[in-house]
Amino acid sequence: MLLKKIGLIVAIAFVCTSALRAEDPRWLKGNIHTHSFWSDGNQFPEMIAQWYVDRGYQFLALSDHNILSKGDKWMPYATLAKRGGEDVVAKYIAAFGKDWVTTRGKPGTADYSVRLKTLEEFRSKVETTDKFLMIQSEEISDRSQGGPVHMNATNIQELIPPVGGATVREAMTNNLRAVAEQAKRTGKPIVLHLNHPNFGYAVTAEDIASVVMERYVEIYNGHPGVNVGGDDEHASMEEIWDIANTIRLVQLGAAPLFGVGTDDSHHYHGRGSSRPGRSWVMVRCDDLDADAVTTKIQEGDFYSSSGVTLRDVQYDAKKKTLTVGIKPQSGVTYKTLFIGTLKSVDLSAKPRLDKNGKPRRTTHIYSKDIGKVLGESEGVDATYEFTGDELYVRAVVTSSKAHSDPTLPNQAEQAWTQPVGWKN
Repeated sequence: MLLKKIGLIVAIAFVCTSALRAEDPRWLKGNIHTHSFWSDGNQFPEMIAQWYVDRGYQFLALSDHNILSKGDKWMPYATLAKRGGEDVVAKYIAAFGKDWVTTRGKPGTADYSVRLKTLEEFRSKVETTDKFLMIQSEEISDRSQGGPVHMNATNIQELIPPVGGATVREAMTNNLRAVAEQAKRTGKPIVLHLNHPNFGYAVTAEDIASVVMERYVEIYNGHPGVNVGGDDEHASMEEIWDIANTIRLVQLGAAPLFGVGTDDSHHYHGRGSSRPGRSWVMVRCDDLDADAVTTKIQEGDFYSSSGVTLRDVQYDAKKKTLTVGIKPQSGVTYKTLFIGTLKSVDLSAKPRLDKNGKPRRTTHIYSKDIGKVLGESEGVDATYEFTGDELYVRAVVTSSKAHSDPTLPNQAEQAWTQPVGWKN
C-alpha cells in the first residue's frame, strides 16, 4: 500500500509519457552545481554564465556556499588575482565593458577592489527569452559527525543557513524541512539534492536510504576530489545509488532516489581541477522557466549525462518496457546496460572494518545482486522488457567516445536514466 501512495506525481509523469512521441521531446540542458567568486570559485558569475551560454546550455544555477548572489560584496583585487590570475579583471572588462565593472580604490594599491554583480543585476546580460535562464540556487554546506553534508537547493527564493544536526541523517532531515517550509510559504517548487556523498566519505548509502524525504542524489560530480568512483574501501557513487534505492524499496516502503549529474565547477581559466562542462542534467520541459524546470526535475522527468545525448526515454507502464533512444554522433558506437535489482535480492550486509577490526562509518558491503546488469543492447535504440521480478530498472548508456575532460580512469561519455518500474 505504501508503494502505491509514494511518489504519485512521479508515477503519473512516467505513465503520461508512456507512448513514444511522433516528434522528439524538448530537452533542456543545464548545470545545477556551480561556484563563483561569491564563495570559493575563481570567476565572476556573469563570465561563468556566458561560458555556459556559449556552449549551448539552456539553464544554469549558481550554487555558492551558504550565500545568494545578493547584496553588496566587494572583492580585493589581490584576492581575485590569486584565485583567477593577474588578468582576471582585465578579461572581465574586455568581456562586458569598462562601464559594467564597478571598482573602488586605485589600481596597484591594497584598496583596489571590484564589486560583484548580483544575480538580478547580471540576468539581463546573459538571459535570453526561451534560450537561456539563470535559476537562483544555494549550496547549503553543513557538517555532522566530522564530515561535510552539502545539499543544493535549486530555485530557492531566500537564503537558508545550514541547520545542522547531531548525525548526518539528522542534518539532512533538518535542511530538507527548512527548504520544504520555504517552498510551502513561497509557493515555489524547490529541488534539494544531496551533493557528492563520497566527499570525505561522509554520507553512506544507509544514511541516504533512511532520509526518505530526500529524493535526489548526485551520481556523477565533475570535481576530482569527491571520489566519484570510490575505492577499495568505499562504494562508488553509482553503487551507493543502487544500494540506497534497494533499501528504500525493500525495507522502508519508500520511493527511490533520482540520480543527478553536475559539474561542481570552481575553476574557469584553463587550470585548476574542478572545471565546467563535465556533467549536466537534461530536463524534458517545453517551457524555459525556473518553476517549470524545477517541477520537471521533481517529477523525475530528466536524465543525467557526461556527454551522451538521448533522443527520448520512455517507460510504458502498460507494456512494462523501458525504451531509450540515443542521438548518435558520427563514428561513435553505444552500449546500453539496464541496471536493476530483483525482488528476491538478499539485503544482508556486513560493515567494512578498519585495520583494528572496528567498523568504519561507510557504506556496508552488500550482495553483487544489488544494481546488477539485467540486460544490454548495442546501437542507438534499446528496450528492456520487464519480467515482473524487478524492484526497479534504470539504463546507463556508454559511448565509445572518451570523455573530453575525464576525472576517472578510461572514462567514456555516458548517460544515466532514472529508476522506473518500482510503482505497482
